[in-house]
Amino acid sequence: MKNLNSIKTGTFLTSLLLSGSLLAQTPSTGSSEYVKPFEPNAFRTWSIGVNGGAMYLGSFFGNDDYAGRKTELGYGGYIKKQILPSFGLQADYLRGKLSANRSNLINHDENGPIASFSTDLHWAASLSGNFTLANINFRKRQNFIQPYATVGAGLAEYKPSTTNTAGATTEIHNIGEVIIPVGAGVKFNLTKSLNLDLGYTVTFVNSDNIDGYTRGTNDKYSYGHAGLEFAFGNGKKPQLAAHNVVADLENDYVGRYDDLVKQLDAEKDKNARLEERFNKALADEDKDGVADLFDKCPGTPEKTVVDGSGCPLAERKPDVKVYITEEDKKVVADAIKNLEFDFGKTTIRETSFASLTRVASLLINKNFSLKLAGHTDNVGSSASNTKLSKARAESVRQFLVSRGANASRIEATGYGEDQPIASNDTDAGRQQNRRVEFTLY
Repeated sequence: MKNLNSIKTGTFLTSLLLSGSLLAQTPSTGSSEYVKPFEPNAFRTWSIGVNGGAMYLGSFFGNDDYAGRKTELGYGGYIKKQILPSFGLQADYLRGKLSANRSNLINHDENGPIASFSTDLHWAASLSGNFTLANINFRKRQNFIQPYATVGAGLAEYKPSTTNTAGATTEIHNIGEVIIPVGAGVKFNLTKSLNLDLGYTVTFVNSDNIDGYTRGTNDKYSYGHAGLEFAFGNGKKPQLAAHNVVADLENDYVGRYDDLVKQLDAEKDKNARLEERFNKALADEDKDGVADLFDKCPGTPEKTVVDGSGCPLAERKPDVKVYITEEDKKVVADAIKNLEFDFGKTTIRETSFASLTRVASLLINKNFSLKLAGHTDNVGSSASNTKLSKARAESVRQFLVSRGANASRIEATGYGEDQPIASNDTDAGRQQNRRVEFTLY
């Protein structure tokens, strides 16, 4: 029996050690497993497990009281909350049996009465921290295997019974004790929601009575198990304990880098198009110094002097200085003196035509410019007077233009009653205020 336990223990340890090499062969699940870093509620964190396996007294190093220990059946289950990728809290339950015979009892009293024992472990409940030892694989991004270790504390209730050398059996009452379970194992991700769990746990009992034989050293028992773990929640979400968070960070970095490269490439293309349009807009095909975009007269001959719109400048005539003689002033003064309008109208009377015609000839012959300023008295409203003064000045302008004067050199303005030269309280004063002034320049 001892050899059988050694073989079982060796097989389990071998599988545990091989898990390290299997990590290097973990298959990648691809980008479908990517989770945005720090995304809340992106993982499944609750799971339950069921298991069964072999129980025996002591540990794989042996036991203190019996050498002829037997391997018995145990079974249990747990519920786990994964808090971090590498740490979770796990509530375990276990039930089973322990037994051994006295044939190989170590350091026993030759006259001792105990020949064998059998203990029913009614239940053992504990709360443990579950530490995932390797859930990161930098090469393959997603794990297939997660080695883990556990340590916790709890309570157990058991009932030992012993058989003496005469064959008499003694049952001891139910005993409850504090226990400290310490374990290790490895999980294989079969699907997104199902894991195969292989593990080994040594439970230290806070007493020396679980085997019915007291020597002063606290007892312990072992449980090697195989089981299945089922993850709760949305099947599209990965399990937190089996997920490679570092790969997420890398994928996020690579994705952001790729997006930035695309943005920079798009910006370069945009700038290249803008530069092409800019160069095209600044092109000057006719070499006149005005860009084609603003050139309103493209194709001007080389060395042509152009204005800001690219059109040829007209040849500028030299300025001619204007001299106004006394005779010129007399012609204008006669026109003013003889200027008469129909009462309240803008119609010029015929008696004024001759003197105005001489003014038109003067403007034509000497290329003078003329400003006409119309004025009225204060009879009537200010608005109507302004309108009338402007209209009379414009009437004189039209007459001069009709006689050949350059319209662009004659300006007509009306001031109404605002600039009197005499009192408006008398008829004579009002007559003087009703006038059109002529200013040559």
